[in-house]
Amino acid sequence: MVINRLTERLGRAIRGDVPPEPARPGAPSRQHNLFEAAAAYVAASAAGDDEAMASAESRVQPDALMFGVTELARRSLVALAHEHGTTPDLMARSLLGLKSGQQPRDRAGEGPSAGSAGPS
Repeated sequence: MVINRLTERLGRAIRGDVPPEPARPGAPSRQHNLFEAAAAYVAASAAGDDEAMASAESRVQPDALMFGVTELARRSLVALAHEHGTTPDLMARSLLGLKSGQQPRDRAGEGPSAGSAGPS
């Protein structure tokens, strides 16, 4: 899938496994890293700093910022779950103040989602 390939390429670039592509003539000397912008945006949001949030938003395209924030959330959730010896699902529910036994409802609100197997 395209997203998986993109995520893999971004991960290799962040780890330094792939040398950066040479700058194109006329291109800015340094493009803003979407993960730097996402980290700045989330940190500013947590601190309630609207000015810093606006600055981070201006660094990258909105869809790129959304991708970076989502990736930051995913990585944070996995790290917290590992640190607390639990699953990402239970950690996410805990962070959001949800009961761990709540089952998701389908769109009609008729009960558990189709195809989900509840606890026995």
